[in-house]
Amino acid sequence: MRNTLLITLLLAVNTFIYSQDQITGTITDAETGEPIFSANVYFPKLEKGSMTDVDGKFSISNLPEGNYKIVISSIGYATLNQEITLPAGNIQFSLQPSAIEMEEVIVSTPFHQLQSENVMKVDRKSISELNKKGAINLSDGITQIAGVESLTTGIGIGKPVIRGLSSNRVLVYTQGVRLENQQYGDEHGLGISSKGIGSVEVIKGPASLLYGSDAIGGVLYLNPESYAFENTTNAEIESDYFSNTNGYQFSGMAKTSGETLKFLARGSYAAHSDYETGDDYRVTNTRFNEKDFKAGIGFQDNKYKGDLRYNFNRSEIGIPEELGVQSTDKDPLLPYQEIDNHVLSLDNRFYFKNSSIDFKVGYQFNNRKEFEEHHEEHEGGEEHEEEEHEEEHEEHEEGEPALEMHLETLNYNFKYNLPKIGNFETIAGVQGMYQTNENFGEELLIPDATTVDFGIYATTHYHLEKWDFQGGLRFDTRNLESEAYTAEDGDVIDAVDRNFNSINGAIGAKYQIDQKFIARLNLASGFRAPNLSELTSNGAHHGANRYEIGNPDLNNEQNFQVDLAFEWRNKHFEAYVNAFSNSVNDYIYINPTGETIEDDPVFEYVQDNANLFGGEVGFHIHPHPLDWLHLESSFETVTGKLNNGNYLPLIPANSLTNTFRVEFEEGKVFSDKYAFIRLKNVFDQNNSGEFETDTPGYALFGAGLGTSIDLNNFQVDLSLTGNNLFDRSYISHLSRLKPDNLQNIGRNIMLSASIKI
Repeated sequence: MRNTLLITLLLAVNTFIYSQDQITGTITDAETGEPIFSANVYFPKLEKGSMTDVDGKFSISNLPEGNYKIVISSIGYATLNQEITLPAGNIQFSLQPSAIEMEEVIVSTPFHQLQSENVMKVDRKSISELNKKGAINLSDGITQIAGVESLTTGIGIGKPVIRGLSSNRVLVYTQGVRLENQQYGDEHGLGISSKGIGSVEVIKGPASLLYGSDAIGGVLYLNPESYAFENTTNAEIESDYFSNTNGYQFSGMAKTSGETLKFLARGSYAAHSDYETGDDYRVTNTRFNEKDFKAGIGFQDNKYKGDLRYNFNRSEIGIPEELGVQSTDKDPLLPYQEIDNHVLSLDNRFYFKNSSIDFKVGYQFNNRKEFEEHHEEHEGGEEHEEEEHEEEHEEHEEGEPALEMHLETLNYNFKYNLPKIGNFETIAGVQGMYQTNENFGEELLIPDATTVDFGIYATTHYHLEKWDFQGGLRFDTRNLESEAYTAEDGDVIDAVDRNFNSINGAIGAKYQIDQKFIARLNLASGFRAPNLSELTSNGAHHGANRYEIGNPDLNNEQNFQVDLAFEWRNKHFEAYVNAFSNSVNDYIYINPTGETIEDDPVFEYVQDNANLFGGEVGFHIHPHPLDWLHLESSFETVTGKLNNGNYLPLIPANSLTNTFRVEFEEGKVFSDKYAFIRLKNVFDQNNSGEFETDTPGYALFGAGLGTSIDLNNFQVDLSLTGNNLFDRSYISHLSRLKPDNLQNIGRNIMLSASIKI
């Protein structure tokens, strides 16, 4: 498989004759005529841009011929978006002052448009925005996006929940390829560091048209940090301290770009002790540590753009079982996971006049090991118990893991952006995956297996002055073959050879008036083929404390969602209302049988139809001329029910978040000053699943402040953030530690500093 990948990469990398097509220009304030410094100038389809100097001037070279949209944005100004013909000479642009926050180009949807132009509503947040609010890690940070929560096992393990759906129903994309790391397990986290991620985009609802199987709940799309601008070099050192876990993380980055070649490298390390609750006890073995390395090499001229990225992540994560040793050690106790994740991707783009070809290929190797404690009885008190834990930990590290799985995945995506015909933009492509799973440990959670995906799709966008329409169709097929194996109870589990097929489509419309009012209606279907665990498992799942039995006769999950969204904005006020209804046929869920095997309750996988509905409502007040003043509020709700009338498990409770913040951008030494206070009210969750208990509501108060200090060629960023400042004792409905009555994290103060060159 590795040889196949190398041959594919060599065939994919092509370069063309170098050319010097370029554009130069000046960006000014439309009211004063003054030049605008640090304005972003960007060609979305070319993924190439620059920034203006102190005189408002910019220059971008190595551009292909044709008609392309140029996007110009700057803080305090309305984003300018227009089509120009390349090559072009010197062009003058003027930006209108505006209190509306500048827009960004959305990458997760096919036509790389601004949010206001997208037919599909996509939420986008930069990682720096999430970190400013005190996010401990990536899975914690995404919960600040309305409609997105996290299914957690402590703070080291978190999985995205989009409008009530999670695990294999939400796809995660990183470096432009789908992340495959045994994500079916509730106790399997993302395995990605937020360091080196530029921004997060969230598609809420079925996105099978663009991404194939498993995207029935939505997509979490992680954009890697960008390269340096042409002919510039940047470096950065970051550090963070977390009071609750005595945790710390460090990260260092360097990047440089010439006219055609670009390089980037970043290394990060993080370590956390067991977290402390509001009742002043530490939840044993929620400690974790993480090493992460990211690198990239880019090449771009006027005919070809290539981006080769690599990410290695090693995580050691404790698996909490019960309260025990109270310490601030950072090495996980038994049982714990050791996970190595390698992601290698190559993005090729070939430019022709008014059309282009994208060919993306990715290779991933996920090595998941689980070490378990020896079940021996010991005498003595807490001190003796801690010594025994440490001895067992050391002894087990020298031995073999109880569970070891190697998951290898090859992804490809070939996409042709057809020449624009009138107001039509059209994309056609093929997409697929080849995946193998092999077991090397004593225990078998899922069998050795091979999965092959293939999909073919087409989508088109039609633009009018006030209306935009977008639609498409896709066909997918998945073949899954597993080997027979002997289960823990001695039964022989037969091999599985199944084919899953599905045809899906999407159609949407957007209506817009004068950049103020936007209405969107989207109808989309999606599907999810059952995973290996659901089809073939037969054994004790120690991370979940249950014995699971799969069902080889499961069918596809097939869903259909209606999504309606309204937005209104002017220079004083922004508001939005999003509503959805998501019907899922043959929803797969795990159901207890009432039996036990070796003291573990037995669960089996079954199917029933389900429906989820709800939405998000919010507003943002920024009164002009007090543009530094912001008041934001958002409310989210989702209800999920099976066809038999029972509520779905692990549905987040309704919540209301209010944030008051002030921002002051200018200053001779101190710039980008900000401060905020935030109150998140989580309501009672009384619509519990059949085997859940209700969860009382709670309120969490947070606050923070920060600034940037300009020192000649250096910039120092400082921030101080506090979450759950009143040290509230609470349990989230989405905590997998809830059945053991273990509370979530208490007060946490985060101090961050970075130096940028």
